[in-house]
Amino acid sequence: MSSHIVETQEASTIKSCQKFEGHTDWVEGAIHLPDRKRMMTCSRDGSLRIWDLKSGKQIGEDWRDGDSKVWTISLSPDGTKVVSGSEDGVVRLWDMDTCKVTAKWTGHTETVRSVCWIRDGRRVVSGSMDGTARVWDVEKGETILGPIETRHKIVFTVVYSPDMTMFATGGDDRPRTAGGDSYSLNPGPDSQLSEIKIWDEKTGELVVALKGHTGSVMCLAWTPDGKTLISGSADHSIRTWNTSNWKQIAVLDGHTAHVFGIAISPNGRILASASADKTARLWDLDNNKSISSPLKHEETVAVVSFSTDGKLLATACDNNNAYAWDVSAILKEAGLDDLLLDRPDESLLAVRETFINGSHCAQVYVF
Repeated sequence: MSSHIVETQEASTIKSCQKFEGHTDWVEGAIHLPDRKRMMTCSRDGSLRIWDLKSGKQIGEDWRDGDSKVWTISLSPDGTKVVSGSEDGVVRLWDMDTCKVTAKWTGHTETVRSVCWIRDGRRVVSGSMDGTARVWDVEKGETILGPIETRHKIVFTVVYSPDMTMFATGGDDRPRTAGGDSYSLNPGPDSQLSEIKIWDEKTGELVVALKGHTGSVMCLAWTPDGKTLISGSADHSIRTWNTSNWKQIAVLDGHTAHVFGIAISPNGRILASASADKTARLWDLDNNKSISSPLKHEETVAVVSFSTDGKLLATACDNNNAYAWDVSAILKEAGLDDLLLDRPDESLLAVRETFINGSHCAQVYVF
């Protein structure tokens, strides 16, 4: 049985700690770099840019390779490379030191909306508006799996499982209107149109399809331990799924429009979400409740990204700007500083609970 969580309490307005201005079109991607001093963004203006987190200023020149709109970026596990997906259907591999494209992977026939590295850095999976997913060999620059006909009309999101055995796709399964507009989709008679699909990483075979969302699945994220898959949708909801049995665990309600982006803190205890309701939200994954009042923006929020220590959140907005938010300060205000720590060992907590419930005088403290 899944639980249905609705969080309505609102607190005072929270302000961003930094603003990043310079893009001339919507910012579609943001990632923190491992040094905790810089972040990278990509935009429909066709550029990738590096920013100084402390000053908010751009570092160096724009990264460009043609004028195609850039929809997605992902940093390699070792931090030396970035892949991007563009409107021209090309997946580009960039070198972090030279700021240049070192390879172009072609095959998709429409916009590449999502890219994700596998944990060992040897492969990248991409999802496209052409309805397919492809797995690329990074060294060879070749498609080694696919094109996989996902049966999504549009693939909005792809993500690898932490154990590297599977990847998940989400999108919209509705037919497009005449004229081919990627965003004009016929509602159709069935409200349960958009499934999350889990694929075998080696064979490309469908493992399972998860039903529950009643709108396009816009974003996916796996918890670091691989036990939970989290999804965000055009139906305004966020859902969590148990990956041992593929059952829905909970529905997180709070957003009032499309959920375009989600991110999980490195310790797996905090979820961030981005929405067309012009807010980002933080959620406590220990109890699936909202942590604070929404992080308000001027326009739609497309992306959220945690720093490597989880203390800073980056958001990208359709006003062409990106922002940084002090997560540690927000948690302190909410009295939830412990969420930045690793989750306590469940066996120790169970011992402590046994002592308490059994009215024993002794206690087991978890540090």
